[in-house]
Amino acid sequence: MAKYNQHLLVCGGTGCRASQSDAIVESLNRALTERGLENEAKVVMTGCFGFCEKGPIVKVLPDNTFYTQVTPADCDEIVAEHIFKGRKVNRLLYTDPENQEHVSDSKHMGFYRKQIRIALRNCGFIDPENIEEYIARDGYAALGKVLLEMTPEQVLDDLIKSGLRGRGGGGFPTGLKWQLTRKVQADQKYVVCNADEGDPGAFMDRSILEGDPHSVLEAMAINGFCTGATKGLIYIRAEYPLAINRLKIALKQAREFGLLGENILGSDFSFDIELRYGAGAFVCGEETALIHSMEGMRGEPTFKPPFPSESGYMGKPTNVNNVETYANIPVIILKGHEWFASIGTEKSKGTKVFALAGKINNVGLIEVPMGTTLREVIYEIGGGIKDGKQFKAVQTGGPSGGCLTAKHLDTPIDYDNLIAAGSMMGSGGMIVMDEDDCMVAIAKFYLEFTVEESCGKCSPCRIGNKRLHEILEKITKGEGTMEDLENLRNLSQVIKDTALCGLGQTSPNPVLSTLDNFWEEYLEHVTEKKCRAGVCKHMLRYVIEPDACVGCTACARNCPVNAISGERKKAHEINQEICIKCGACVEKCKFNAIFVR
Repeated sequence: MAKYNQHLLVCGGTGCRASQSDAIVESLNRALTERGLENEAKVVMTGCFGFCEKGPIVKVLPDNTFYTQVTPADCDEIVAEHIFKGRKVNRLLYTDPENQEHVSDSKHMGFYRKQIRIALRNCGFIDPENIEEYIARDGYAALGKVLLEMTPEQVLDDLIKSGLRGRGGGGFPTGLKWQLTRKVQADQKYVVCNADEGDPGAFMDRSILEGDPHSVLEAMAINGFCTGATKGLIYIRAEYPLAINRLKIALKQAREFGLLGENILGSDFSFDIELRYGAGAFVCGEETALIHSMEGMRGEPTFKPPFPSESGYMGKPTNVNNVETYANIPVIILKGHEWFASIGTEKSKGTKVFALAGKINNVGLIEVPMGTTLREVIYEIGGGIKDGKQFKAVQTGGPSGGCLTAKHLDTPIDYDNLIAAGSMMGSGGMIVMDEDDCMVAIAKFYLEFTVEESCGKCSPCRIGNKRLHEILEKITKGEGTMEDLENLRNLSQVIKDTALCGLGQTSPNPVLSTLDNFWEEYLEHVTEKKCRAGVCKHMLRYVIEPDACVGCTACARNCPVNAISGERKKAHEINQEICIKCGACVEKCKFNAIFVR
């Protein structure tokens, strides 16, 4: 095997692949070959580096040089200058926004400085399609330790003492969940990985599976050893083709290395895993709906108890955890529960992965210790709000979470604090909004998603959320009343108290949190028929300023509904009854004579 002096790591996550990272790999290999350096440096496609805003990313080892926004056209220069001559390509280095200086090492970038990568420890560092690279970073060592040195009770004790809680949104103690499944007697048990990630803007689980699939397989095998299960199932949405492909490769390699299958590592423990595909139903993120979908039935939730740990897949005891939860397990086994419990807060241990998106400078995937404040995430890691705009709100927990405001920026992020603030951790979506966002429209947007994704089994969710959406639609059209605002709050509380599953019970959160934190915006929509952000089109009025209009007729000629009238070289007028607020007139007016009021 060739021994390389340098490695060029290329981000191979879905986002960077969409920005030609495949072509970057080809271009780098071609440039190395043309210079006879193919035995000196190796190009490796990895998983997601996390800094999506600056992708595609190429990292050169061993000097840890971090190149951003690389294109295939840059590859010749990287090879000629950096690999051949040993000189960094400054124009491709990250520029610190504060002092405008180049930063070549990711450790000194604001985006990474406060992160601790546990679940994401291998993403961006290894070739996810090469099991030997995973093994070189202590991969499967935890499984070996568990099978050869520990009892199931010792492993469960470690997990319980570590304080690890489920990262899929529920936050139930992981060790306790495994222990409950172990206690149930049955001839067959199952281990399930929930990879049905459906939150808008969320890509945490997908990135782990794309960048480090073996960590999940290893953790599921450990789960099987502890709970007495011999079969594992990964329920993954079919819209994740790259993650599915890399999982298939990882499963094949693990079997070839004797790490899945019969008598693993010479022990009497046998365990194997298969994939099951979901069709993208958000409700199937709920564990009972997920199990029914895997059984070939409608993805609908059922009452609990019985819990899946007693009666789950095919009526057998089943343990369900999500991808991120599993990704933490091998590290806890190897480093010990004390190490993990030393990170985070009193009731929320370890780290949490967030997909940071929206009106923020540094969009990307981050992993921070529990207890990190929203201010640190948004302004230090996220780099603040785009275009110098004012921060308005941050939505945590996806469509099931709430919108938090500037008064919450110093809130330490953990399960209990977010719930107390009117939101929730959820699976880890975090969407930032600025002054140009209308919070009534935001609440309506999330209700649209919930209404679309409701399975329809229970009336509170099926009918109640539809009524909530209709009220919000009425308000954003300028037809709302004070009675509508009262009905919004009352109906939201009824749905929370009576819906069957977590989707319905949390669906009113965006409405309730925006009512609490942005009451004045709701009042303006109802009493003044005004949207301060200018988002609700039905409340806008396009007006032509007579003194500025020269009568060129450009606006009238481009109005799709003929709402503008007037003679040539004379001021025109807009018929507000006909105007559809499309903005075409503003775009075509060269004299800045049309205003939005």
